[in-house]
Amino acid sequence: MEEPNFWDNPEEAQKQTKELGSLKDDREVYRKLVSAKEDIETMIEMGEEEDDESLVPEVRAMLDEFIETLDGIRMKTLLSEEFDNCNAIIRLQSGAGGTEAMDWCGMLYRMYTRWAERKNFKIEVLDYQEGDEAGIKSVLFQVNGENAYGYLKSEKGVHRLVRISPFNAQAKRQTSFCQCDVMPEIDKEINIEIRDEDIRVDTYRSSGAGGQHINKTSSAIRITHLPTGIVVTCQNERSQFQNKDKAMQVLKMELYELEREKQAEKEAGIRGEKTDIAWGHQIRSYVLQPYTMVKDLRTNEERGQADRVLDGDLDPFINAYLKWLALQKKQTE
Repeated sequence: MEEPNFWDNPEEAQKQTKELGSLKDDREVYRKLVSAKEDIETMIEMGEEEDDESLVPEVRAMLDEFIETLDGIRMKTLLSEEFDNCNAIIRLQSGAGGTEAMDWCGMLYRMYTRWAERKNFKIEVLDYQEGDEAGIKSVLFQVNGENAYGYLKSEKGVHRLVRISPFNAQAKRQTSFCQCDVMPEIDKEINIEIRDEDIRVDTYRSSGAGGQHINKTSSAIRITHLPTGIVVTCQNERSQFQNKDKAMQVLKMELYELEREKQAEKEAGIRGEKTDIAWGHQIRSYVLQPYTMVKDLRTNEERGQADRVLDGDLDPFINAYLKWLALQKKQTE
């Protein structure tokens, strides 16, 4: 950075500055861990010397904080795939269950936004379709932060909710589903050719909350990729041109992800098929009645405090998934 020509290429300079900041943060966390370890050991020695059991709760609290920070560092070391350091683009789509499923989609959206807040990540909503009576039909949003995709790739799949429905007058238990798709926001040029004759572009008025331009002009964009049937919408930008540029970017990433999945399936010798957003395809179950539990069906990680998970405490599941993924790769090598 001290070289005279460092800022001749601003884009590259910003990348290196960002990397430096990340490395400094890692070093600072390590130093804090070393200091915390020494403090814990000192407290234990004091308690033993003075035979003071009243220090046990304080030591336990210090140890819990130490373990949480250490697990965060461990998670980061498991992020080694090509796009793990990218921002993440997430699409939530309500599935089987009607109004209940739309409410569940809204609950998941809140869960991810709360998780992002804990990480000091930023949320950028690209498209938002409100539910007919409650919740969300679908939402497309971007999570901006270091390794956002690396963490959130664990969330891709169908999420299942079991609870007593607040929309059922007979207070019956109901099962609802929501599909979560996760893609990396790739900052380099994606070599995906999209022919004009392969897409249909529709414009419509934006819906939902927003600035003064919302609902007044046909600035929202819907792009349909005819060969694959992929549909991308964007309505959050201020102009039709900005929405189209963002929608095209998302479409390219969708097609890129599709090609990556096809290649992975080919290499694994399996045939991929699109699953329904319904029973039998879930990756994680959230049970609120008659007991509370969240269980990941891939890693068998589970937590009894479902409210904490729905409030954004996702790191235990992300950590377990990254460990499980690393083990899967090791077994196939």
